[in-house]
Amino acid sequence: MFNVKWVDSESEIQQSLWEHCFPAPYEGRWWYKALEDAGLQDQFKFQYGIVYDEEKPVAIAPAFLMNVPMKLVVPPFIFPLLAILGHIIPSVLYQRTLFIGSPCSDEGRVGAIEGVDQYALFEAINFSMKEMARKHNVPMLVWKDFTNKDATDLSRMIKNEGGFRLVSFPGTEVSLLGEDKNGYLASLKASRRNKVKKKLRLAANAPIEGEVLINPDSETIQEIFELFSQTYDKGVTKFERLNINFFKLISKYEHAHILVLREKDTKKIVSFMLCFLIGKQVINKFIGIDYQKPKEWFLYFRLWEFAVEWSYSVGAKRIQSGQTGYAPKIELGNELVHLTNYCKHRNPIVNWLYKQGAKTVNWDTLDGDLSEFVKAYPDLMPDFNSK
Repeated sequence: MFNVKWVDSESEIQQSLWEHCFPAPYEGRWWYKALEDAGLQDQFKFQYGIVYDEEKPVAIAPAFLMNVPMKLVVPPFIFPLLAILGHIIPSVLYQRTLFIGSPCSDEGRVGAIEGVDQYALFEAINFSMKEMARKHNVPMLVWKDFTNKDATDLSRMIKNEGGFRLVSFPGTEVSLLGEDKNGYLASLKASRRNKVKKKLRLAANAPIEGEVLINPDSETIQEIFELFSQTYDKGVTKFERLNINFFKLISKYEHAHILVLREKDTKKIVSFMLCFLIGKQVINKFIGIDYQKPKEWFLYFRLWEFAVEWSYSVGAKRIQSGQTGYAPKIELGNELVHLTNYCKHRNPIVNWLYKQGAKTVNWDTLDGDLSEFVKAYPDLMPDFNSK
């Protein structure tokens, strides 16, 4: 029913198809152009599957090739043995993988025009993925971080393929109820609301002020990137590595707003949040914090408070804050969004081993903060691997 043509750049796809397939609140063509132009080719090779119904283009499947560090894939107790072998055969420390999705997006998406048979669409893309994998000798295929709305079709497809599902780091989001920050605070559970209010009261006298930047100059981007690097270095899970060129490019697009907190006296930026305003949704994409500043300033919470106030002011109804860093996000009232990877290794023995390993992965094994959350709310943990 469908056929798929692969191209190397977003520019090879008609603007009208991008608009139909990636409308608000999804990141559109501008997002993929920024990633392409940023100079990340040492990490990713970007691809786009254009799906045709006869001669009519009906869908876009963003994809990328990546050498995935095995320490992100194998169980922790296995990696020391793999590291020893890696001194002899360096290639065993990385696994060439073809992903459907975007390396920096919070959710995977295949964009399609209205009325397309989604299961048939997924099957066609997956068949074409296998052909590409054989051509380029890629052993691993992954549909990355797809939400529950695609679960029925993707689960059926991957089961028919003999592949497996793998629980991913959940996304986070908060609904903005009411008309202003008070509506958001009122929506929090009492215990969380009291803690948040207490921290904000304690930080109220910190000598900082907020500002929203649109297309800032190069000097400001440098300041922002240095804060981003501080936060990146402190992170435990690292998938992509962004450069300063990405921030220079992305800040020029109309959707991009950089929220900063400055010291009142020096005007130095002490924290920032790169946000995309798309329709009624704000995507909290990346943050950076100066960890040398006093803890009593509660910079993360003050930055979040500023982001909430700004989001209400621009008419947003939801803030999406992505994966990792769960403890403060949960405290601030974010709900966890189930995300799943759908995987197949071309070697049947390796695929079977991965399939068994996937059964042991869940929120409580992925992240310490998530483990604490699951203890308090066990019913919210994904359970498909136990079935």
